[in-house]
Amino acid sequence: MSSLQSKFTFNNRFVDSLPADSEPENFTRQVHSAAYSFVLPTKVIAPAIIAIDESVAADLGFSTDDVADPFFTQVVAGNELLDGMTPYAMCYGGHQFGNWAGQLGDGRAINLGEIVTPAGDNQLMQLKGAGVTPYSRGADGLAVLRSSIREFLCSQAMEHLGIATTRALSLTLTGEKVMRDIMYNGNQALELGAVVCRVSSSFTRFGSFQLPAIRHDIELLTALADHTIRTSFPHLLRCEDGTEKEIDKLIYLQWFTEISQRTTKMIVGWQRVGFVHGVMNTDNMSIIGETIDYGPYGWIDDFDLHFTPNTTDNQHKRYRFGKQGEIAQWNLFQLANAIYPLIQESEPLEAILNDFGDSFQLQWREMMAKKLGLLNYKDNDDLVLFETLEALLSSVETDMSIFYRQLAKCDLDKDITANEYWLSMFNNAYYQPAQLDNIYVSKMSEWLGKWKTRVQSDNREHAEHAAQMNSVNPKYVLRNYLSQQAIDAAEQGDYQELHTLQKLLKNPYDEQPEFEHYSEKRPDWARDKVGCSKLSCSS
Repeated sequence: MSSLQSKFTFNNRFVDSLPADSEPENFTRQVHSAAYSFVLPTKVIAPAIIAIDESVAADLGFSTDDVADPFFTQVVAGNELLDGMTPYAMCYGGHQFGNWAGQLGDGRAINLGEIVTPAGDNQLMQLKGAGVTPYSRGADGLAVLRSSIREFLCSQAMEHLGIATTRALSLTLTGEKVMRDIMYNGNQALELGAVVCRVSSSFTRFGSFQLPAIRHDIELLTALADHTIRTSFPHLLRCEDGTEKEIDKLIYLQWFTEISQRTTKMIVGWQRVGFVHGVMNTDNMSIIGETIDYGPYGWIDDFDLHFTPNTTDNQHKRYRFGKQGEIAQWNLFQLANAIYPLIQESEPLEAILNDFGDSFQLQWREMMAKKLGLLNYKDNDDLVLFETLEALLSSVETDMSIFYRQLAKCDLDKDITANEYWLSMFNNAYYQPAQLDNIYVSKMSEWLGKWKTRVQSDNREHAEHAAQMNSVNPKYVLRNYLSQQAIDAAEQGDYQELHTLQKLLKNPYDEQPEFEHYSEKRPDWARDKVGCSKLSCSS
């Protein structure tokens, strides 16, 4: 027996505190009066780890020797369990593309257990792609390599960009093939199967509360809310004398306020770096404000407020880049409806929802001020400056990441409004230079003059405002085509690009001259290539 098996402590608070599904068999069904169902991962024939996040492993307490132990591979593939693990799939519902979808649940995710880390906190280890659960709704519960690589890499990318996210411990090939129709166009094919072990202090979603509320199961709704507050928001219960408060209506309102605040911060972070989630259904919204469920996400290359990477959303563009704040508020409204029975007053919930809009706008403006090298947001003139720039970036195909990094390099001691100067500075940011007509050139020159005046009004040295800009405007983001290149190579058994991207994404704000070519704009061949521009929910 491996020494790993009994080395760790698991504190399975979710299982211990909340009611379980009374049916022990694993078949698709409606599950009532339960927060989860016990279920074991499906064993796979030949698991092989192809990527590991060493920092996540260390945070969980796994040493280098532990990770090298063959038993570790069996655990993160779902073939074996560590002592104390109690696998289960969570029951929840959700709105999908604005429509109530009923019971959803963990259809291919299985929680192994809450490991007690060396720091003394609890982190839930979850396998994605681990097989059928009672919530699989006729699907196979598995995942393929391409989508698993995208989740693994983006978890790391978001963490190092400073945006709250679930993390990924490992990426494991199963040694099996999975049938998928990538674009849902009738072209099914066998693909390599994979499992991601992802980690978070909680995988509870907005939809976790919606389902019992719609079913009028107030007992379960209350138990789930109280458990979430005690485990993920314990500071709301602490009294100054060290005792614990009773959970009441005021606590529930403070809890909802903090959920709203965390969600605001997360979405503003997405907007700052150009991330588009792609499927902001309420079952994909984390109750603790983390980015969760990396499906058909995308990074905007050319700045486009209407961009969505999700082919399912191609017609209505509900989850487009520029609408993510609005959708977050809509999702919070659904959560407010769900927890209303705990409060029995609509006015305070409405006030919190209204505050979200104000807070989002304020944080967005402060974020834009930082992106443009300003000390802080001042007044409506700054707002006009921001909105004028976004209109200019949208009017021609302009690479957002490159533009902001080049803007930080502009020498304000020179006439940056001179066409020859700024066109040379931003030349690499334009996908189609022929779009730069006389009207655009004139407007951009005018904007640059106003930006220069505004930056100089803060009376700071160039190095100071440039450093600020480069600390919030990443040089390197996980461009869709970069992920696809890593996927294409990995499907042929070459994992070098996958590991290179892991290294690159650890320092997205640094210059990293050895990786310079990864910061270049999307190549023309990737404009319409599957996986580089549009993605489906197939995984």
